[in-house]
Amino acid sequence: MGRLFGTDGARGVANTELTIELAMNIGRAAAMVLTESSGGKHPKILIGKDTRLSSDMLEGALCAGLCSVGADVITLGVVPTPAVAFLVKKYNANAGIMISASHNPYEFNGIKIFSGEGYKLPDALENEIESIVLDNSKPYYTPTGDGIGSVTVSESACEDYISHIIETVPERLDGMKVAIDCSNGSASRTAGELFKRLGADCRMLYDKPDGTNINDNCGSTHLENLQKYVMENDVELGIAFDGDADRCLAVDENGNIVDGDFIMAICAMDLYSKNKLSRNAVVGTVMSNMGFGKFCESSGLKFISTDVGDRYVLEAMRREGYNFGGEQSGHVIFLDYATTGDGELTAAQLLSIVHRRNTKLSYITKLMKQYPQVLLNVRVTPEGKAGFADNKQIQQKISSVEEALGDEGRILVRLSGTEPLVRVMLEGLDKDLITRLANETAELIKSVL
Repeated sequence: MGRLFGTDGARGVANTELTIELAMNIGRAAAMVLTESSGGKHPKILIGKDTRLSSDMLEGALCAGLCSVGADVITLGVVPTPAVAFLVKKYNANAGIMISASHNPYEFNGIKIFSGEGYKLPDALENEIESIVLDNSKPYYTPTGDGIGSVTVSESACEDYISHIIETVPERLDGMKVAIDCSNGSASRTAGELFKRLGADCRMLYDKPDGTNINDNCGSTHLENLQKYVMENDVELGIAFDGDADRCLAVDENGNIVDGDFIMAICAMDLYSKNKLSRNAVVGTVMSNMGFGKFCESSGLKFISTDVGDRYVLEAMRREGYNFGGEQSGHVIFLDYATTGDGELTAAQLLSIVHRRNTKLSYITKLMKQYPQVLLNVRVTPEGKAGFADNKQIQQKISSVEEALGDEGRILVRLSGTEPLVRVMLEGLDKDLITRLANETAELIKSVL
């Protein structure tokens, strides 16, 4: 994890941590790094954004920085993050930039950069950008006259993205009643049109962003209201996206949460049944539920585990030739159709499977048993976060918990890649035991960090 870029781009409170000066310089450095080998006079860079109040401000700063080094900018407006990843290749651009802080509150924002192939940047390129921005390792280009870049507006970005998702769905969803929580974010611009065109009867929730209500008690990190709506209204299931719509979770007809592990199990078995699951393997992370690993084992599938972060899942998929993977949080990657996690693509595939089988989502989820899991987030200081790895008290506590759980559970304690948090996760057969041990561990971390 670098000095600017975490596991999912540069993040911070807009205008204090993620300033317009920083955004402008990230744009300048990114354009230089990503286009030096192309030899083009005016590299083409796409910019998309979510619905945060600060997104317009940061878009302006990025546009200024990019044009100042000679890049031509195409602004896409409010679009999902995976739309930028898809369109950068469709529009033959040199790079794409998404302005979003995903599931974080509205006062935060972030900058994610995609290569011309639609993939998140590898560490080496991010490090080079950081070096230019933070260390002045290379002077910024300063073209004049017709060397300066221009800005144009794309009028077809949402339509092109929606059409792409529709092409991946083998059957229509005619008559299917679905509640869709757009988190007052990017999905507000695309999800309603997408699923209505697929034939679904959509009940749209949290699809009226005002700049400050993104992720506000809604979306994939706040499912309570969606659960309540599904149980109280005549719908078959619910779908929830996060702020930039690169992840999705579901709620079955009984209000039960269907997380990324269940969604991956359902989609993996569907791909496997059609001989479309490359190498009969699924790539997940160390956060994947123990039950998911056992599901793969019993189903004859290979389970590959990576570090937390969809970028690491994707790296393993590309390196080993796998075409399907994802995270418990709802980042699911269908590499045959997309170069990053895509919430709306995932939802479309899941709905298609449920509709095609003419059954209930709760029935399909029975293919996997989920082990009890407790996840606690402990807010820490920057100094505490930096000292986490070397703290002997915490390491000793982790060892003692591992000994207490034995073969019937596990503990995973890790730093967040996007927030000032230490995440404590315990799994096991005994819910009371793992809850007690998780609280003990979290309290210790809180006291020392």
